[in-house]
Amino acid sequence: MTHSAKRFPVPAIDKLPEDIRTRILAVQEKSGFVPNVFLTLAYRPDEFRAFFAYHDALMEKDGGLTKAEREMIVVATSSANQCHYCVIAHGAILRIRAKNPQIADQIAVNYRKADITPRQRAMLDFAMKVSAEANKISEQDFADVASHGFSDDDVWDIAAISAFFALSNRMANVTAMRPNDEFYMMGRLPK
Repeated sequence: MTHSAKRFPVPAIDKLPEDIRTRILAVQEKSGFVPNVFLTLAYRPDEFRAFFAYHDALMEKDGGLTKAEREMIVVATSSANQCHYCVIAHGAILRIRAKNPQIADQIAVNYRKADITPRQRAMLDFAMKVSAEANKISEQDFADVASHGFSDDDVWDIAAISAFFALSNRMANVTAMRPNDEFYMMGRLPK
């Protein structure tokens, strides 16, 4: 088992506030392990609550982006931000949601050569610009992504996911958060 993080103490689950403990135990029940992001962020309970409330609002809703496409954004931008934890953890989720054992690796290495649709490539182009050069977003960028059928709400989601995971990537790097060993094989082999 990998340690969740190296730089800050990880609180014992039984010492956490009830709502956080309940959430962590529910995740453990569903997945069979506790993803290290939960243990690492539990160091600051109020921020844990805010982080996961926004995470869920962005990643678990229905809309113009599929849940797999939302994970594509996370993997591509996290790779650009060199976030080991998020590439591995969200790569596992992407493989499962896309039902494709190769897609996460392709996107993490070079999404422009991945087996994705032109629409998804446009989505990732916009997400990457938000992640790396948000100050240069122009009306042309909006027109380009909209030409692939994305609504204003979809474009907001693409930008918000990219921006949110920029925060997540930076905190994962600062805390030296490590991906759980379990993530590496998830979604790679048929059950």
